[in-house]
Amino acid sequence: MSTATPTAPTTVTVIGLGNLGQVLARAFLDQGHRVTVWNRSRGKADALVALGATVAPTPQAAVEASELVVVCVLDYTTVRDLLTPVGDALAGRAVVNLTSGTPGPARELGTWVTGRGAAYVDGAVYAIPQTIGTPEAFVLYSGDADAFAAYRPLLEPLGSPVFVGADAGLAPVHDVALLSGMYGMFAGFFQTVAVGRSAGIGAAEVTELLVRWLKEALGALPGFAAEIDAGDYRTDTSNIDINAVGLANILAATRAQGVGVDLLQPLHEVFQRQLAEGRGSESMARAIESLR
Repeated sequence: MSTATPTAPTTVTVIGLGNLGQVLARAFLDQGHRVTVWNRSRGKADALVALGATVAPTPQAAVEASELVVVCVLDYTTVRDLLTPVGDALAGRAVVNLTSGTPGPARELGTWVTGRGAAYVDGAVYAIPQTIGTPEAFVLYSGDADAFAAYRPLLEPLGSPVFVGADAGLAPVHDVALLSGMYGMFAGFFQTVAVGRSAGIGAAEVTELLVRWLKEALGALPGFAAEIDAGDYRTDTSNIDINAVGLANILAATRAQGVGVDLLQPLHEVFQRQLAEGRGSESMARAIESLR
């Protein structure tokens, strides 16, 4: 693969100019790099051209224009549809794929790109487009470690870069894991608001209190993680017995308010399986064993 001089301007192509692709291209332009862009809808490139970007007429020309090709499109099928016809042009280049996807397709794409003589890095972006380049943003990368190291200075301004391993599927695995936690939080939020509204409590009012409480509750997670990694669930505090009873009371009270328990019932069922195994005195973190 081609290696970049970290401090020198680099040729970089951005394929896909949705909300995220637009911001990525702007960030590269702001760094002084020579940026080529391509998008199915040519009009999305106009603002970037005004900032100094060059529009490639075809995906082939877009790939040939740069040593680094950053792809940010709808899904991995679209990535393959765009790159397959131009596979021969990938040789000697690095492909950084920031398209959201899952581990299996990421590994397949990585193998395919590598087979064409290019380096492959998969990425998962943790930022909304407006926060790209701010301290709040971070990006997970996996795949070719040498390519990541070579282009890290170019990628760093997008968000704090974290390399999670040489297996191209590891960034998507992390992505699935972290987004699962996010959706679990949203599920709890929806349940909170539904119960509050059943008693005439406004969503904004109960959310203010929820955020305050969650900031405290988050402190328990590193301790739970340590228990899970060690496989040692002995505890004198938050055991499954206590939490199963507490959650059962919450479910009963929620039903009494006329609110569904679809979002919380599955967790109670996990607690019940642990109780059936005689694990009631152990830490609530042991619930994870019912998911394996």
